[in-house]
Amino acid sequence: MANPRHLTSSIAVAAVLLATIATASGMLSGGFRGAAVAATNGTLATTAGCGKAHTLTSGTHTIQSSGQSRSYILRIPDGYDRNSPYRLIFGFHWLNGSASNVASAGYYGLAPLSNNSTIFVAPQGLNAGWANTNGRDLTLFDDISRQIENDLCVDTTRRFALGWSYGGAMSYAVACARPTVIRAVTVLSGANLSGCNGGSQPVAYFGIHGTYDSVLNISQGRSLRDTFVRNNGCTAQNPREPSRGSLTHITTTYSGCRAGYPVQWAAFDGDHTPSPVDGSSSPNDARTWTSGEIWRFFTQFPSDTPPTTAPPTTTPPTTTPPTTTPPTTPPPTGEPGNCAATYNSVNSWPGGFQGEVTVSNNTATTVNGWTVRLTLASGQTISSLWNGTHTGTTGNVTVQNAPYNGTLSPNASTTFGFTATGNGNLPPSNITCTSP
Repeated sequence: MANPRHLTSSIAVAAVLLATIATASGMLSGGFRGAAVAATNGTLATTAGCGKAHTLTSGTHTIQSSGQSRSYILRIPDGYDRNSPYRLIFGFHWLNGSASNVASAGYYGLAPLSNNSTIFVAPQGLNAGWANTNGRDLTLFDDISRQIENDLCVDTTRRFALGWSYGGAMSYAVACARPTVIRAVTVLSGANLSGCNGGSQPVAYFGIHGTYDSVLNISQGRSLRDTFVRNNGCTAQNPREPSRGSLTHITTTYSGCRAGYPVQWAAFDGDHTPSPVDGSSSPNDARTWTSGEIWRFFTQFPSDTPPTTAPPTTTPPTTTPPTTTPPTTPPPTGEPGNCAATYNSVNSWPGGFQGEVTVSNNTATTVNGWTVRLTLASGQTISSLWNGTHTGTTGNVTVQNAPYNGTLSPNASTTFGFTATGNGNLPPSNITCTSP
């Protein structure tokens, strides 16, 4: 994400960003110069690159697009399997930022959560921005997609885009113009700066914005959100937003949306930043809640892709495994009269998975601080964890509340999430929750 010097630079150029709106609005009537949709569309499952020995490598690549030499940074998963269709995520940089900034910050913090399940792309904008004049940046999106998908194995039902500020504007433009190509987008502190050609079809949408954004007012972010509230058939509402000085965020999932096309909105008490931290006025890439919520939003969409090769067969055991008598009552998920912890499997992939634990206060009194204990299955190791502080990464693991989510009023709940290596089909056991 953006480090402090990039954040300061972006705030300083607020006038430039706001002036760009008029340029982008004028572009809407100009149309595109025959820009083609990516080589495959959402109706196909896999790309031409599946099964091929790839020639692209992780690093910077150049490409001819709209008669100009453009560039992008590519990150291919370690242990890339040419027969396994991968999720594809585009990360667009902010004004005066760069593809290198996005790549070095882990593609808005998603790369560390991906556990090598995703191909990441960071395109470079002209003049360090995304004016999208005559649709040239959408054409770049198409051309990069085509080059990657002709060489690498991509799941065409799981293409995503995200970006902050000007990068958020470009992600919005992609959602408007390529609804059959892109599965979902996340727009952090964005506005209509790169245009919205089309903008009438549904795309899963997640908007994040600061309530007192001094560069792009939150009203501009709400306007982008409402485009897809309408397109996705969601029930219109005015989501709750945190009060000034609360140093919190409120995430709302809209109701009534078409199946498969959710809209989510997160407003936070803060200024123009991609890295807000609950309980603090100082942005921090390592502590922000945005990466975890974006990753959960993107990974909720299952692959509709059939395997390109038959799954391997294994020889059955020569002896019958021992049987055990099932318990007559289900194990408790929390301590009565205290707090409760419930595990949910969010996503899994070969060799890894993502889990989430909901901590609930089902009592009539306020819980001040909580501790969850759980036992991971053999072979599982936590890679990263958010919204909590953990002790141990294998076997018996203890997770305590973060400074901002330890107080739970009666019937309130919070969540912490984690990614781990190992077999995701084996849920943690011995889950308990206690409060001081």
